[in-house]
Amino acid sequence: MATIFTRIVNGEIPSYKIAETEDYYAFLDINPLAKGHTLVIPKKEIDYIFNVDDDLLAGMLPFAKKVGRAIEAVVPCKRIGVTVIGLEVPHTHIHLIPINSIYDMDFKQPKLQLPAEEFEKLAADIREAYAKQ
Repeated sequence: MATIFTRIVNGEIPSYKIAETEDYYAFLDINPLAKGHTLVIPKKEIDYIFNVDDDLLAGMLPFAKKVGRAIEAVVPCKRIGVTVIGLEVPHTHIHLIPINSIYDMDFKQPKLQLPAEEFEKLAADIREAYAKQ
């Protein structure tokens, strides 16, 4: 059975898409730690990041970098935190999280509850910043 992320890539489940290439997809996390919290995934469903073939893995970071720069252009923050946990969904993914301190990356924090309109505007603004790079 396909993971929730594969179903998002296939258009079976809606997402707030940020960017997409032939191999990668980036979308807003719907349970974010911060405004702009984005997930970057390979379209190919691979559970564990260290099982991703070298070429696909090598392309993932430049894609994530471009997405991260777009987030920085829209969301005020000191940095974009990057983390890979890989336990919650069996599909490789990188979290890009706007942060101002190391504690902003604590996944025990309560998640933000944002209205759909705010997600939509945020995604549109980040997409626009991504396209300008």
